[in-house]
Amino acid sequence: MAESRFFLILKEGIGQIMVQGFVQNFVPYFALRGFPLILLCGLLISKPTGAPQPARNLIPVPSSVQAGKGSLRVDSSFSVALAGYTEPRLELGVERFLQQLASQTSIPLNLKPAQSGRATLVIRTDHASREIQEVGEDESYSLEVIAAGAKLTAPTPLGTLHGLQTFLQLVDVSSDGFAAPEVTIQDRPRFPWRGLMIDSARHFTPLDVIRRNLDGMEALKMDVFHWHLSDNQGFRVESKRFPKLQERGSDGLYYTQDEVRDVIAYAHDRGIRVVPEFDMPGHSTSWFVGYPELASAPGPYETERRWGVFDPAMDPTKEGTYKFLDQFIGEMATLFPDQFFHVGGDEVNGKQWDANKEIQEFMRAHGIPNNRTLQAYFNKRLQAIVEKHGKSMIGWDEILDPTLPKDITIQSWRGQASLAAAAREGYRGILSNGYYLDLGWPASRHYAMDPLSGGAANLSPEEQKRILGGESCMWAEYVDAENIDSRIWPRNAAIAERLWSPADIRDPASMYTRLDFIATRLEWLGLTHRTSYWRMLHRIAGVTTPEEFAALDTLTQQLEPVKDYTRERTAPAEPTSLTPMNRVVDAVPLESAAARRFAELVDQFIGTSCLDADARARLRAQFTAWRDNDPRLQPLAERSFLVREVAERSQDLSALGTMGLAALDAIAKRQPAPVSWKTQQLAAIEQLKKQKAQLLLLPVPAVEKLVEAAAGGTCMAVK
Repeated sequence: MAESRFFLILKEGIGQIMVQGFVQNFVPYFALRGFPLILLCGLLISKPTGAPQPARNLIPVPSSVQAGKGSLRVDSSFSVALAGYTEPRLELGVERFLQQLASQTSIPLNLKPAQSGRATLVIRTDHASREIQEVGEDESYSLEVIAAGAKLTAPTPLGTLHGLQTFLQLVDVSSDGFAAPEVTIQDRPRFPWRGLMIDSARHFTPLDVIRRNLDGMEALKMDVFHWHLSDNQGFRVESKRFPKLQERGSDGLYYTQDEVRDVIAYAHDRGIRVVPEFDMPGHSTSWFVGYPELASAPGPYETERRWGVFDPAMDPTKEGTYKFLDQFIGEMATLFPDQFFHVGGDEVNGKQWDANKEIQEFMRAHGIPNNRTLQAYFNKRLQAIVEKHGKSMIGWDEILDPTLPKDITIQSWRGQASLAAAAREGYRGILSNGYYLDLGWPASRHYAMDPLSGGAANLSPEEQKRILGGESCMWAEYVDAENIDSRIWPRNAAIAERLWSPADIRDPASMYTRLDFIATRLEWLGLTHRTSYWRMLHRIAGVTTPEEFAALDTLTQQLEPVKDYTRERTAPAEPTSLTPMNRVVDAVPLESAAARRFAELVDQFIGTSCLDADARARLRAQFTAWRDNDPRLQPLAERSFLVREVAERSQDLSALGTMGLAALDAIAKRQPAPVSWKTQQLAAIEQLKKQKAQLLLLPVPAVEKLVEAAAGGTCMAVK
């Protein structure tokens, strides 16, 4: 829900307790009756006075921002004109810009271009981009906004499209209407490769989901859509030369070639390249369902339903394998126009190779000592095929071998040290380690990861140029069309900023403020990272009263799914691609904004030696709400098996509320709490830290700080 924006209001003068009470008690009531949640959010976040402030809103932060004092009014007379070079993509971009501006202001706008002398915003583009977009093209732009009008200039349409997104972020409500602040912006990306990978193989991603995520990428100036299209669990693209790939390896869920072309065109209109990935020689069970002759062990094969690393791998010793791949890559190279062709190459365990006598004989005959060298042999053959069809090969860390040509690119899931090693050997690379969205890390942890930090920090300037940027990854074991947006957004915006903005833009507090801002704007584009939570929560609750639903919401706002790869290890039954994703762990966001703000409030309180009366009152109100929440939830837990699964977490939240109130009472005495009390509380806290129903109770560490403060000297200052 929009609680993340609600808490910004209290910095403008509205008390947090009142806002929080509204979120917990009234928002679910309105939601149950179909009240438009985005409209509700809009009513709450409207600021009564003051002009928009660009430094607070813009994400990614531009290279240079100089703010003025006035503002440009945005009303029904707002218009746009194109000057200089123009093309259909620019015209569509302007029309899309005006549609988005009309949506976020609810002001009807004329979508037709105006005369340049009369337009509110005049756009001048110098020349065309490459017909097929390439990595490293000029994406810079300049934007000047004054009270009389605005001017956007860019060398290429790519920069123009980025500048339009910046203007949209500038527009906000003011005391006398919608307006954009006076500002002069000079902007360009830090890295040329700013990607998002979506895994459509493990769980199929419908086209409407792909398109709305491309819209989100455009809003954050990301320029590479890496489309993971084959894996053990599915082969997702139509091949006309080898139709059994999709007919037998996809469960009927695949993209036709016409649909692929439409996605590529959709992305191109938004300045986004589409890089396909077909994983080989491992992660390839779905290939073998229709073509078992490619495998290193006899079939038959079935599409894999489980998760993990499996034995099947292509046979790198058969000439038939390379003849097949030559024809297949030739077909796909024609379908996907981008320069890069991703071949995967990761996690080949070699077990089928070890068990195959013919492969072992081949290795002895050719002096191949081990499976790593055998894979290098395969990759050399594969690279020649990819190059033959006019493409540049890209793959995960495992493809790196000094015998391969220097024009391949390494995508590193292992980290900056691996990336740096490739750069020193002359290879280009992109970083994904630290950007795995599916691991559930907070945005701040992703934000702290930089392609040029860690092992890459000591590279020479020439070697640093080989690091093209980075790519966030949405692996799809635990996502479907309903919850995928909430697993990508808004945290992905933090990664987008890391890859676009200057290296010294690193303040996580500022990032979170702007993340809250963009989270609302992304919903206006059609993304469902907030609305899907409410829809799924209603399914979990079933028919319920507003009070019961509010109790469920109070609980789930403080929960997050377990992190890293813990979910598979803690599953009550082995998860598969057929497991329904309808549990609380599937619905709650991977990062709880409410829990983060609670932790900030605790730090604020302790930072004043626990003398901040307002913070104390807010904490007491929060703890009381938690303590009293479980009795309201229990009737719902008795009726819904999905709620019953988290009933113990509800009891834990109530216990945490009681513990927090006890800590506040102890602090109020202004003398250290007994050691026995501290020992008892910390023992209970250790139990609360453990996962239950694959969910973590996020406020526990913050309450632990309060207990420590009550028992130590932190809060013993004189009143």
